[in-house]
Amino acid sequence: MKALLNPDWQEVLSHEFEEDYLIKLSSFLDLEYKQEEVFPPRQDIFNAFNYTSYEGVKVVILGQDPYHDVNQAHGLCFSVQRGVKIPPSLRNIYKELKSDLGYEIPGHGNLEKWAKQDILMINAVLTVKAHEAASHAKIGWHSFTDAVISRMNDRSDPVVFVLWGNFAKSKKKLITNDRHIIIESAHPSPLAARRGFFGSKPFSKINEALITLNRTPIDWQIEE
Repeated sequence: MKALLNPDWQEVLSHEFEEDYLIKLSSFLDLEYKQEEVFPPRQDIFNAFNYTSYEGVKVVILGQDPYHDVNQAHGLCFSVQRGVKIPPSLRNIYKELKSDLGYEIPGHGNLEKWAKQDILMINAVLTVKAHEAASHAKIGWHSFTDAVISRMNDRSDPVVFVLWGNFAKSKKKLITNDRHIIIESAHPSPLAARRGFFGSKPFSKINEALITLNRTPIDWQIEE
């Protein structure tokens, strides 16, 4: 499983891969992928880490659980593969993007363009059994992704952390260095979006933060 990470992240997280919990998690997934339908495809579990190096990350967007229907999840939080119906939370993200920056809503939900601009787009849990939301929530992924957030917190260069919803906000305790910038709001899900996500203008806020840090702002427009 370690080989699925790029070399930069392997070095940063090398100690984590020696921990008992992750060795057990890897063994569990070996069996689970053989016996069950699991998302994302195994080669995409660490996809979020393949688009940016540890030192290159400018923004972290934290999700909770991968999408659990066929052909949706591909290792980036909130993103789905092309040709798949856009999920409700992502549709609300697009609505806020249009409201915030005036960009038109695209016809697909693939967010690789964002990841390629040094946005680490990770879920707290990196796998899920087909059609069973949160089915892998207690197998050890939280320990791993908390370690990732902690490593980002340790970085000397500032990072913009984007925390949507109470679950993501609960990770704020791991972000202890005041050099970092935190942008938070309600979750974009249909149940919560009207309670503080709509109108929060996260995309312009992220770019403003990056400009203050002398980093290149994100081109948020998703092309067809």
